[in-house]
Amino acid sequence: MRKGMKVVVENLTGALFYIEVKNDATFEDLKREIEAQEKLPSDRLIFVLDSGECPIMSKEDENLSLLDSGIQDGSHIYLFF
Repeated sequence: MRKGMKVVVENLTGALFYIEVKNDATFEDLKREIEAQEKLPSDRLIFVLDSGECPIMSKEDENLSLLDSGIQDGSHIYLFF
């Protein structure tokens, strides 16, 4: 059984990539994974969520759990940097 989730990330150019994180991951964890995989500076990443819950995630939201923000396996996140 998988103990994580895979989210779809779309950047400004429309390119899609997938990031896998643990179920208890925070936005900080997600930023670190994106930095490692895509070579983008984690301190410059801003997320717009594809849900009505909390539309924009920034530096102040880094310690929020992805699950608590409505992100689950297969969720789509828009990335700005």
